[in-house]
Amino acid sequence: MKKWIVMAAALLAGCAGQPAGESGVASTQVNSESRQRARAFTDLAQAYLARAQYKIALDELRKAITADNRFGPAYNIYGLIYMELAEDKLAEENFRRAIELDRNDSETRTNYGWFLCTRGRYDEGLEQFSAALRNPLYAQPEQAMASAGLCAERKGDLALAEANLLKSLKLQPDNPNTILKMAGLHFRQGRMMETQRLLGRHAELAPPTAESLWLGVRLERKLGDRAQEAAYGLQLRKRFPDSEEARRLLAGQYE
Repeated sequence: MKKWIVMAAALLAGCAGQPAGESGVASTQVNSESRQRARAFTDLAQAYLARAQYKIALDELRKAITADNRFGPAYNIYGLIYMELAEDKLAEENFRRAIELDRNDSETRTNYGWFLCTRGRYDEGLEQFSAALRNPLYAQPEQAMASAGLCAERKGDLALAEANLLKSLKLQPDNPNTILKMAGLHFRQGRMMETQRLLGRHAELAPPTAESLWLGVRLERKLGDRAQEAAYGLQLRKRFPDSEEARRLLAGQYE
């Protein structure tokens, strides 16, 4: 990566020395290479964000913005990092800047929508998901649909939550995370057999998570199957002993 950046810098230096008559071509080349550098640094920042290495991610984003301060995806990643750091003002400013640069940036709108929902601004969040889905070129509309479903559930609109999760599953029927969210919604609705069926489907598609095991504990408790409840509880304590779900299990906080 460093070698690539050095090569790009050398090309930029060469462009700066072009004769006046070739300035238009040189300018286009500089802009193109600046955008490529910004993209490369943003990709690195996203990788560091995934590993929760926020300081390094922010350093890479500064390089990206220095290379091209109109590269919207960099501001999207800035927003995600500041969201994780609970720097809400900075998170919102960066999400909005990314959308200002590209109003059809559905990925940023989906992330911004989720940020708003987690801060209790449900209607604003749902509008961002709707805006994301109005873009016919959005490559992953199922993500906005699933996020809209979870946002509606937080708002307390279970019918809207189910409608959005169903739309997401129609596009991506084997997404284990969305299946698990639908199972949790059915549990909240009191639809225990549907919850059990979806939990079984989740187990076929993905390894258990603290969330799926905790849902299993509470489901089997409702169904009165103490043996299966204990089996889920044992897995939860062994696999995820430091999770919030394990803490709630040990404290007997089933509701």
